Formats: sequence, C-alpha cells, structure tokens
Amino acid sequence: MKKTILVTGGAGFIGSNFIPYFLRSNPEYHIINLDKLTYAGNLQNLTEVEGNPSYLFVQGDICDRPLIEKIFHDFDIQGVIHFAAESHVDNSISGPGEFIRTNVNGTFTLLDVARINWKGRNHRFHHISTDEVYGTLGETGLFTETTPYAPNSPYSASKASSDMIVRAYHHTYGMNVVTTNCSNNYGPKQHNEKLIPTIIRKALAGEKIPVYGDGKNIRDWLYVEDHCTGIDLVFHKGQSGETYNIGGRNEKVNIDIVKEICSIIDENRPRADKKPYSDQIAFVTDRPGHDKRYAIDAAKIENDLGWKARENFESGIKKTVEWYLKLHTN
Repeated sequence: MKKTILVTGGAGFIGSNFIPYFLRSNPEYHIINLDKLTYAGNLQNLTEVEGNPSYLFVQGDICDRPLIEKIFHDFDIQGVIHFAAESHVDNSISGPGEFIRTNVNGTFTLLDVARINWKGRNHRFHHISTDEVYGTLGETGLFTETTPYAPNSPYSASKASSDMIVRAYHHTYGMNVVTTNCSNNYGPKQHNEKLIPTIIRKALAGEKIPVYGDGKNIRDWLYVEDHCTGIDLVFHKGQSGETYNIGGRNEKVNIDIVKEICSIIDENRPRADKKPYSDQIAFVTDRPGHDKRYAIDAAKIENDLGWKARENFESGIKKTVEWYLKLHTN
C-alpha cells in the first residue's frame, strides 16, 4: 500500500522542483499537492507529473480549515511537507497582513488538523523555513541551529512565528515534527520577482538591471535540487523535534552574482551592439531592513544524515541561466 502525503505550496518554485524529484525517488508515495495558486504558483511547472497516477492537485488555501480537514479525511494523509508561504520580502514590507495570515495562521491550521487526525499515529510533519529567521550576520560567523532568532522583516518574522508554533506542537502534543531552515535557493522555475530571474529578464529586455544599495549584501546560495535532496533526507531520517539547516556553502556578494550572470549571458546570447550586459547595471535605493549577510553552517545535516550539496555555485548558476535563456527563446 502506498502512503499518501500532503505537500503544500507545490506549485511554487521549490515545491514544483521537489514534487517531480520526490516521486522519482520515492515511488512508494502518493502526493496530494495543495496550492492556492496565487501569483507565485504556476501549474505549468508541474506538467511532467500531470499524468502520474501517484499525483493529485487540489486548489485551495491552507487557512481553509474545513478543506484541510476534508483532505486529511478523504485521503488518509500520513505525512505533510509544508512549503506554502508568502516569501517575497519586498511584498511583506508593502503588505505584511497576508504574510501573517498565510505563514502563521496557515501553519497553525495544518498543524492542528494533523494533530487531531494523527492522534495515536506517528506521522511526520516537515516544516520548510528560511535562514532569514536568524537575522543578519557580521563579516564572520555562520548560522547554526542554535543561533537565536532575530527576524528583521515582516516576512522573516512570520516565518519565525511559524517555526515556534511547530516547535510548540512537538513539545506540547508530542507531534513528530522536523524543521529545515534553508539558505537562498536558485534554479529553474523561480518566480520572475526574485533576484536571479530579474537579472536575466532585465538584461535580455535591454533594461536597467537593479541592484539594491551598494550591491555588497552577501547570501549563501543553494541549488534547488540540492535542497530537494536535503528535504527528502530529513523527512525520512531526521530526528523528531529537530531542526536542520540546509545550505550550499556558496557565499556570494550580490554584485558579483549580477556580473557573473551577465557574463554567462554575454557568452550565450550576446547583445546586438556587442557591449557587455554589465553596462545595464544600475544601483537603486536599498530596501528597509535589508540584512547584510546570511550564511548557513550545514554541518549538522552533513554529519548526522550524510547530506552534501552536489552543485557549486558556478555549475548551478550556469545550469540556471541556460534554463532561463531557453525559456526566453520559446
């Protein structure tokens, strides 16, 4: 008998990479993909699993408790992998309410329905979070699983809140939960609003490529399929109640990323005037509460579970840019 698990937000960037990967790697599962299909969800990213008998899409909101209860009842859900979240920092600054609703109330709804339905059963709830809950780093140091939370945007505050609710349901109710906090993901299928797709789109359109502030903010970058392998491993092998940081060990300065992407596009699709795409870079006013540096110490998942990122940034960004260039050809 196959197990049926609920994946929330599976039409988003990471979820739509995860579902095909997980079904290939774990044929013993059925997946119910629940997604509200906001602007960030795109079913075209899941065409490769549309005809798979082990996959079913349900459109809906994680805050809709009657719907969640019906899904748990109708499909005998035996696990949850929870991606669904509002995640764009700029949007959280202009409209924080939806971030609190979805990320906090939605996570609570899922947990509470799971708690009631799984009473006496040890099914797993895997919560996907972010390194942004830890705040910002100085020039040195790394985020570990014991780094105190210090969120600086409405987005990261809402994710920190959801992490705490997951923790509380483990300690109060004994639920079998795990949380993973990841660094910045990149790869195919990412929404146009994010940094890397924006660079590519603006470059190809001949527009200014916007870079916040002085461009010296630093992020640790994780190729999305490496993230998928880490989630799979933690879901199956992680210790209940534990948190695992998943990072690529690829710290990069934002302006260097912009220049590297421009260089790759120069090679693959030169400008008509033969000038470099880097000529289009334009520095813009920094956003409020912009954290200076994130970097994850992935030693725990590496040592305890044997996970390792396969892609370095150079190989991963080349694959990513080539995917978007192909997309912009069609």
